[in-house]
Amino acid sequence: MSTVVIPIKPETARRPARGGGLRGRQASAAAVAAVESLLAGLPRERSLLIEYLHRIQDSQGHLSVDMLAALAQALHLSQAEVHEVASFYHHFDIVREGEAAPAPLTLRICNSFSCSMAGSAGLSDTMRQLLSEQRELRVVEVPCMGRCEGAPVAMLGQRPQPHATPESLQALIAAGDTREPLPVVQSLDDYLAEGGWRVLDELIAGQRSADAAIKALSDAGLRGLGGAGFPLGRKWEIVRSHAAPRLLAVNIDEGEPGTFKDRYYLERRPHQFLEGMLIAAHCVGIKAIYIYVRDEYHALRQVLADAVAELQQRRQDLPPIHLRRGAGAYVCGEESAMIESLEGKRGWPRQRPPYLAEVGLFGRPTLEHNMESLYWVPEILAKGVDAFEAQGRRGRKGLRSFSVSGRVARPGVYVAPAGITLRELLDAYAGGMAPGHELYGYFPGGASGGMLPARLADVPLDFDTLQPHGGFIGSAAIIVFSTADSARDLALKAMEFFAHESCGQCVPCREGTQRAVELMRAPRWDRALLEELGEVMADASICGLGQAAPNPMRCALQYFPQEFGDE
Repeated sequence: MSTVVIPIKPETARRPARGGGLRGRQASAAAVAAVESLLAGLPRERSLLIEYLHRIQDSQGHLSVDMLAALAQALHLSQAEVHEVASFYHHFDIVREGEAAPAPLTLRICNSFSCSMAGSAGLSDTMRQLLSEQRELRVVEVPCMGRCEGAPVAMLGQRPQPHATPESLQALIAAGDTREPLPVVQSLDDYLAEGGWRVLDELIAGQRSADAAIKALSDAGLRGLGGAGFPLGRKWEIVRSHAAPRLLAVNIDEGEPGTFKDRYYLERRPHQFLEGMLIAAHCVGIKAIYIYVRDEYHALRQVLADAVAELQQRRQDLPPIHLRRGAGAYVCGEESAMIESLEGKRGWPRQRPPYLAEVGLFGRPTLEHNMESLYWVPEILAKGVDAFEAQGRRGRKGLRSFSVSGRVARPGVYVAPAGITLRELLDAYAGGMAPGHELYGYFPGGASGGMLPARLADVPLDFDTLQPHGGFIGSAAIIVFSTADSARDLALKAMEFFAHESCGQCVPCREGTQRAVELMRAPRWDRALLEELGEVMADASICGLGQAAPNPMRCALQYFPQEFGDE
């Protein structure tokens, strides 16, 4: 079967057909002028549509239909194309004619698992009461913002507030502090002083071969650390076997509830990630690199932009590196949905085959990676395979980064041996359970990884070890809950999250998650119907969102029967 290959050049805005007049709503002169000013000096590429929508929303506080019409006119796109993209992403506020614009400032309060355990619902209620007369600010409950170690978390504008209280949020509002401060990261000079960039320089100079580097990473057992766990070396070999030009897409969307490891590393050592990224680009023969960063990581985007700019100033041997901003869509953590978003479209997962390694971003062979996978590359190659392998336990290889949150004494990111158990992770790293709490269960891989009971706390936390029990490690987002919590309620919260985040493309996921929420809100769960529904969703959904959505519900029924009157 032949494959149609699309040129690497991103799709430019289409010109209107000759002789065709403007149709539909006509943008006002003021909106046209405003859009032209916001887009001044920027290329008019279809793939940058989401970036342009962000520019408008950042400047106006919302997206009026007038501005959307002006943007469509500027890009020579139909208004339907612009509207369907803007309406897909949660962080865009479309204001239609006759509707009032939202308050210019938004206070977002996380309602996900760890924040919920820490009392975020009560915090939201309190803040709504305190701000009921405040017309310049609105309170919105949102899913996980990737800062679970600071639960409950709120965000005023772009300024996150960990361990939020009514008092701390009122002080933040009074100060008008809406910008996230830049973290103190390791400088490029300090990274170079400790031996950074040596591996990449040796590869470029021919002192190391790409084949040897790929073999070393395969021998070390390094796998994709965004969730799927595909062997990294094997992926590099597959992509470079396809015709050039090839592209690299890095996923830092990190939307899985309970996951914050990518942010942790990049707020400390961004240059180690960048070196790993460029090693991959050299070994695979990459023409250009695209980095997709979740919208909630405002300061982190600036850190990366500054680091990339400094690199490009010092070195002339780098491929083009493009930073792209997400817009609030969990499904864009799925690799093909992220590719669609990078092309300026709705984040709809693609049907496969063809796979991204053959037909990916802009139709070119694409190497797609999670940030952490690339972060470990220079360290493994610099220190050697043996040093990495020796860290594992119970026959597992290497190290894992665990985002630990919930009912633990010390939430945070912990680098621990692959094959460690939850009990060991809690006792040796996270300080045990929070005072007054007894272990009841845990999510081993965020919302999608299922939920396991305390009696399985001695199962190794790694790829392929949890599947027999109905869970999986995924991005290693460990959310611990105690006897003060309800597994039934947590499973419902997970399904509500999936229903909210379903892209709506396929019926099993779109309708299945909504129907499951209805059934799970009933006083008594219809076990047979829920299990049948979960089977259909897992078997027939296009992507991992719908396939994994039933996991917490199934686990609740299997491992916590006492909550359903089965014991």
